[in-house]
Amino acid sequence: MSLRERLQAALKDAMKAKAADRLSALRLINAAIKDREIASRGEGSDGGVSDADLLAVLGKMVKQRQESARIYEEGGRLELAEKELAEIKVIEEFLPRQLSAGEVEAAIAAAVTEAGAGSIRDMGKVMAVLKAKYTGQMDFGAVGAAIKARLAG
Repeated sequence: MSLRERLQAALKDAMKAKAADRLSALRLINAAIKDREIASRGEGSDGGVSDADLLAVLGKMVKQRQESARIYEEGGRLELAEKELAEIKVIEEFLPRQLSAGEVEAAIAAAVTEAGAGSIRDMGKVMAVLKAKYTGQMDFGAVGAAIKARLAG
């Protein structure tokens, strides 16, 4: 079952169960996917988005909600922070399992070897290899620093 089919099935189940919060989060996911499809049409493609694109959209949604939850907590708006965290849980159901720190290190080492990277200038090649294989499974912001450290040293 494709990611899109899983999302549609979850949406129908949430409607039947009258799970308002879950339904709201799933509708937000569908809206973000529609936005991505519209953007891809403007870029000259047929409007179809791959599962990798969908995973990138979901990953971005999780990051946005984490940041919002942090800001709400700092501002003392705990009920809003809890809502954001609940949405994260729904979104993460559709993301693949996150790699552990050891698995991330092994993936970086393999990507450096595969890309033939020898200096910091090859960081883009390493990131491209990782994004092709591990979209949605690791935080590429944090991975960037690890790649930099590995290539610099």
